[in-house]
Amino acid sequence: MQDFVSLAQPVSYTTPYGSFTWGDVSKWVLFAGPDIFEDEGMVLEVAQELKQVTSELGIPWILKCSFDKANRQSLSSFRGQGSEIGIKGLERIKAKVGCALITDVHECAQVERVAELAEIVQIPAFLCRQTDLVLAAAKTNRVIHIKKGQFMAPWDMKPIVAKAASTGNKKILLCERGSSFGYNRLINDMTGLVEMRRLGCPVVMDATHSVQLPGGLGESSDGRRDMISVLARAAMAVGVDGLFLETHPDPEKALCDGPNALYLKDMRSLLTRLQAIRKGLLA
Repeated sequence: MQDFVSLAQPVSYTTPYGSFTWGDVSKWVLFAGPDIFEDEGMVLEVAQELKQVTSELGIPWILKCSFDKANRQSLSSFRGQGSEIGIKGLERIKAKVGCALITDVHECAQVERVAELAEIVQIPAFLCRQTDLVLAAAKTNRVIHIKKGQFMAPWDMKPIVAKAASTGNKKILLCERGSSFGYNRLINDMTGLVEMRRLGCPVVMDATHSVQLPGGLGESSDGRRDMISVLARAAMAVGVDGLFLETHPDPEKALCDGPNALYLKDMRSLLTRLQAIRKGLLA
């Protein structure tokens, strides 16, 4: 375990909502929330429940929610209520709940506005090689969460890390979210978590998108929800610095990525098990 921890330099970040550290064996951070801003009431419900559960379990938590989904397969797929509606709604939810936020950008024009809104700026997996986008996000000096493309090996992230770090921003997190394995399938190699940490950055595991079956429903993605907890527990046993989990009160009715989302009512039991695994590593 100590060998794994020593591979990366810790990243610490203080926000009005608390201090967060990635890269310290005694800590891990949870990114969790709904996939997208469907409506303000649903996102608020999820955020309030997650804050209560994580506070009771002692887990540092940052709300995850997208205000727009530009990378949908079908033109008819739900991508949000509009960027400005989503951004203003997330601002109100942050104020009501009192929490930090991670959300993603899809083009350079969004970066400045998102950096005002979110403490963590996320680069989607499909866009991790987009030089202008990575540089613009890194120049905000926010923590940058870069998802590894499904089409890339863990060590392929090295020049992307160098690209972001060239701006002087060293607050870089890397995220594993599965690798393409033939048609409509992703798989996970847990040794990839170690390989990416050798690049010097803390590593987060996206256990929900990792179970995605891209295009599996024809015009949208299917998923294997029953495998989310399996991957989350395995990653926690490796010693990852954070977990990324999407959750929804009723995933069957979610407007985006429902097959890859956990039922909100099941989050407490999973997080309790994950805390037990982490404490076991420290014993």
